[in-house]
Amino acid sequence: MANAYGVECEPPRRWRRLVSEPLLHFVAAGALLFAGHHLTPVQDGAANTNQIVLTKDDVRQLAISWLAQGRSTPTPEQIRGLVDQKVTQEILFREAVSLGLDRDDEVVKRRLAQKMDFLATDVAALQEPTDAELKAWFEKNSETFALPAHATFRHLYFSTDRHGKETKGAAAAALALVEGKSPDSSEVAAIGDPFMFQNHYGDATPDQMAKEFGPEFSKALFQLTPGKWVGPVKSGYGWHLVWIDSIEPGRIPTYAEVMPNVKAGWIDDKYREIKNSALDEMRSRYSVVVPPIDAVDFQDLQVPPGFNLGLEVSAQ
Repeated sequence: MANAYGVECEPPRRWRRLVSEPLLHFVAAGALLFAGHHLTPVQDGAANTNQIVLTKDDVRQLAISWLAQGRSTPTPEQIRGLVDQKVTQEILFREAVSLGLDRDDEVVKRRLAQKMDFLATDVAALQEPTDAELKAWFEKNSETFALPAHATFRHLYFSTDRHGKETKGAAAAALALVEGKSPDSSEVAAIGDPFMFQNHYGDATPDQMAKEFGPEFSKALFQLTPGKWVGPVKSGYGWHLVWIDSIEPGRIPTYAEVMPNVKAGWIDDKYREIKNSALDEMRSRYSVVVPPIDAVDFQDLQVPPGFNLGLEVSAQ
């Protein structure tokens, strides 16, 4: 069949049969959907991974961080510089993630783990404790609030550098000279050798004395009787004659004395409880495979040159 221009045309019946093919309908519908997806403009709020948005609050936070470093109020030019740094950081972060640089990086893993560790502690789940709860908690944990003993004392020092093997004997002989005499007398003050630290200590604790004189001296000190010269007592420096002014034994304080600390301790305990519960739930979703520790050879360990020491391992 020919048209008005003499060109042969297929019979209309063949066109009708082609148009009625289901496969053609499917292809046409797919083409329309594809075209519509690309031609339809992105609506407000739609996801756009190439868009970086800083709000007014973000810019204010940049300015606050600037002030927190002890600087004066930033100028508009400085703010623009801070914004540029922030945008650059975000771009580099996104590009690094797209390249997979965040995977198998121990520093990144540690920082993300720290953030998750914080998020695992659901602060909203922590309720204000009642006075009864705090008192009950204090009864169970009162030993942690124990107050150490305190001693106020004077001493006469006898140096091993000066007396050698006779140092203890020199101190013992001096005890006979000072016995019954006041520690404030000039006669007593003239006995003994110069000491590099103090000759009089007030409200000294066992730990403080152990650090300064040694554990042996500290242990002996808090067993002495106040109001008289006693010795010789050995320290890490030599020998001493000691006059105890007063000793206050260690004790457990009352709840009223340490109530603010009790509340802080209760909160810390609850934080750990909530966090550990969340971590246990997370851990239950994982299967952990670890080789037997006894099978690992730890002999001849060496740190390779340039090894990154930034990885921190903590034992809990």
